Amino acid sequence: MNRLLPTLAITVLSGTLFVPGRAHAQLIPPARKTAHVQITEGPAVESAKDTWVIITWTSNNPGGSDEHFGLVHYGTDPKDLRQTAKSHIRLNQSHSHTVFRVRVDGLQPHTTYSYQVDSMDSLGKSDGVTSAVQTFKTE
Repeated sequence: MNRLLPTLAITVLSGTLFVPGRAHAQLIPPARKTAHVQITEGPAVESAKDTWVIITWTSNNPGGSDEHFGLVHYGTDPKDLRQTAKSHIRLNQSHSHTVFRVRVDGLQPHTTYSYQVDSMDSLGKSDGVTSAVQTFKTE
């Protein structure tokens, strides 16, 4: 018990738990934010049904916080893309690219929608890259 208390105090102060004889996790700081994020593939419709669609795209790794979101702004009028769907993603700092996948639900069957993709960090700040406006049609 007397040895446990100092170990717990060190854990609280350092954010890691050191257990003699066992490997321990190392906290990795967020990667430096990429100067110029760009979409390298897509966006494209991965799958579409009558009331939902999955949009996917790839960008170079935006860096910054590991917690990110892929966003799809959409609507039936290409000049009014106020509806938004988003999907959480956790960046892998060792990868040079990031694949985003967003499922858009609540769509009308046999309807053409316009959409544009974006990504943002956990604080809601855009990564500074948006796609051109594209379209998809539900079944």
